[in-house]
Amino acid sequence: MHPAYALSDVASVFSPSLVLYPELIRQNIARVIEMAGGPERLRPHVKTHKTREIARMLLDAGVTKHKCATIAEAEMLAAAGAPDVLIAYPLVGPNLGRLVALTRKFPDTRFAVLIDHPGATQALSDVVAAAGLTVGVILDLDVGQHRTGIPVGSAAFDLYVSAANLPGLRPDGFQLYDGHNHQESRTERETAVRAVLAPVLALRLEVERRGVPVPRLVCGGTPTFSIFAGLTDIPGVECSPGTFVLHDAGYGARFADLGGITPAAVLVTRVISRPTPDRVTLDLGNKAVAADPLLEKRVKLLDFPDYKVVGHNEEHLIVETAGADQYKPGDVVYALPGHVCPTVALHKDVLTAEGGAITGRWTVASRDRVLTV
Repeated sequence: MHPAYALSDVASVFSPSLVLYPELIRQNIARVIEMAGGPERLRPHVKTHKTREIARMLLDAGVTKHKCATIAEAEMLAAAGAPDVLIAYPLVGPNLGRLVALTRKFPDTRFAVLIDHPGATQALSDVVAAAGLTVGVILDLDVGQHRTGIPVGSAAFDLYVSAANLPGLRPDGFQLYDGHNHQESRTERETAVRAVLAPVLALRLEVERRGVPVPRLVCGGTPTFSIFAGLTDIPGVECSPGTFVLHDAGYGARFADLGGITPAAVLVTRVISRPTPDRVTLDLGNKAVAADPLLEKRVKLLDFPDYKVVGHNEEHLIVETAGADQYKPGDVVYALPGHVCPTVALHKDVLTAEGGAITGRWTVASRDRVLTV
């Protein structure tokens, strides 16, 4: 267990609680800026932490470009002073009106949104232009995940060029999020990134020859961050990792090229029962730690004997271990979440700790879908 995690005042900490370590967060931010070659090459995703405080840490470190998935996250970033915010999500229905309200409320923030469909792009133009406003549009390219986006090709070319001519829209570049690329081998990941990138660069050249600017390529997430960070010869590359600020057991040691990034979010949990001689039950249910990883990867218990997770319910985490007799109800256990982003969203507030003691409490401000807009 990292020496920073243990809390001298843990007896007063309610469990389950999520504790963040600001000094480790600052170190992670500094490390990623170093890897990127400067803060101007970063557009980190706010979804991981959803807090004003970490947004301000990034701004203080010189990171001016940010990325999010919800209107609430965009509002939190703008209120924190972020000058450039990409809502990396298709906006439809009432969210178009909310985008207008957001743009009006924060005139000093430059907003952009994703596009990947002609009808949705036209609807975006209609609403924004009717309000007398302009927003940036970034073409969401499907480079293999098949979640959102438009395949690289003639339809993508036509959509971006046509969007550039629609009222209220400003062509701002391409997004290529390769969430399917998480090979543990750096060589394999780099090969995959190069394969993704080649047709994107060809499309960019074709669009620019038509006279439409493609000022930026918003690239990747945490697993492929180090690959895109190394592409300094390609103009406009913006790396958009998110997990790095807090890190987690899911990425953990899987990617050696992310060395120097330390998990900065730890769950404090307690033993609540010893139902059998080889079982320990903790108060770390799936309402406190994300349940999207496989059962055995949802948490990593620290300084704990070899164990197997055999059950995970709303308020219980059940593990089997030959060392069960070392524990009794009330004992504290520290754990790393397997997937930190949705884990944070399960907590209304998080504790902060430095110097081995609790120092404060932060609100997870944009876990809600609506703030004021």
